[in-house]
Amino acid sequence: MPATHRRRDTPPPRSGTSETEVLRGFLDYLRASVAAKVDGAPEPQARTAAVPSGTNLLGLLNHLTFVERAIFLGDHVADWQATFRAAPEDSVPAVVARYRETVARANDVLDGCTDPGAPLPRPRPGRPAPSVRWALTHLIEETGRHAGHADILRELIDGSTGR
Repeated sequence: MPATHRRRDTPPPRSGTSETEVLRGFLDYLRASVAAKVDGAPEPQARTAAVPSGTNLLGLLNHLTFVERAIFLGDHVADWQATFRAAPEDSVPAVVARYRETVARANDVLDGCTDPGAPLPRPRPGRPAPSVRWALTHLIEETGRHAGHADILRELIDGSTGR
């Protein structure tokens, strides 16, 4: 069993009083948590499946990058299952950087959204955009779910725990 590394847990954010501030605060908290779980994970363990489903740290963050792009930036994803696999040439630092860059681009879009009931302003012809509220809530659910998976996978790799 690898040596345990315990990170200090970070409490949930106190992000403001408006609905949008609270939702964005929790989403950013989860985004930072999941990126921190992958950041610094050793190769090849970060891309090696630790469970029968094939789930691995790098694949989880790669998938979340595609989710952010689809929801906030309007990108089309033809094969969602394929998003759970990072390309062989992708390194841990590259996948983490791509995720953080995508989050920054998504936040740029969200910075212009003042009404949580309004549709997201994204280019996706022929498909109605979800409301800002729905998109934020969905990304909190999606990121939180995969952050939990990442917690377990990282602990299996090197004993690292905490947020």
